[in-house]
Amino acid sequence: MELGVIGLGRMGQIVVDRLLAAGHDVVAFDLDPDAVDVAAERGATPADSLTDCCAQLGEEKRLWLMVPAGSPVDATLEELDPHLTSDDVVVDGGNSHFEATVDRAAACPAAYLDCGTSGGPAGAKLGFSLMIGGPAWAYEALEPAFDAVATGPDGHAHMGASGSGHYVKMVHNGVEYALMQAYGEGFELLHEGRYDLDLEAVAGVWNNGAVIRSWLLELCEEAFREEGTDLGDVADHIEGGSTGTWTVQEGLEQEVPLPLIYTALGERFGSRTPDRFSRRLANRLRYGFGRHEIARND
Repeated sequence: MELGVIGLGRMGQIVVDRLLAAGHDVVAFDLDPDAVDVAAERGATPADSLTDCCAQLGEEKRLWLMVPAGSPVDATLEELDPHLTSDDVVVDGGNSHFEATVDRAAACPAAYLDCGTSGGPAGAKLGFSLMIGGPAWAYEALEPAFDAVATGPDGHAHMGASGSGHYVKMVHNGVEYALMQAYGEGFELLHEGRYDLDLEAVAGVWNNGAVIRSWLLELCEEAFREEGTDLGDVADHIEGGSTGTWTVQEGLEQEVPLPLIYTALGERFGSRTPDRFSRRLANRLRYGFGRHEIARND
């Protein structure tokens, strides 16, 4: 199968590599010529523009977008629009909001597949987990490519109508927030608790047969091994938050309680303000009602 891959950042290059390794032909384009050169060195056919990419693919174009969510997706689709027909398929592999995906699918001349992608850079070796929404015929047409990019046939599935792939990925990320928070709280208690513990050893034991074993727990073990039990100079600051916010907003709209995901999201945002006004006020209020000592900055 011949595919065009548009967007050759870290994840896009992995898509290219895995497609090529499975014997597919790839035409690669990125706004950064150096990224195109890297893909070409690995065996892809370079394109110097979106128009060139489409021209090289010919009829029944299969295009895989790995561009940042938001306006870059819209700009790419706008430029691709005159080159697309109903026989073509566009895969959006970014973390777009599912409602924006539904709108894009309705406007796109080609069949539009929203492809929630999980696995991070580890997908270079293992393959990704792909959650795919959109027309069933388009999904079936690209199954060989999905087999290559995912962990295999079991690593991808058709979720349903347009938007469902990105919807499932959104909720996946919300669950991820809660799991990270749970591991963080547990290890914090172990770190601050009664015993002098080697947290790498704890994580290692838990990863071998324990009920809570997981890849995230393997990453905890890696973190303690590389940074030390006290995590060295790792900062109390957590980036990200868009997909978790979307998940909480959807829970509110559907009246589905998500207390763990909401708390994890709140902790993530709270980590970015070391001198929070709310914490300062709570500190002063404790003096007001209980004459507790007021902790003050030096």
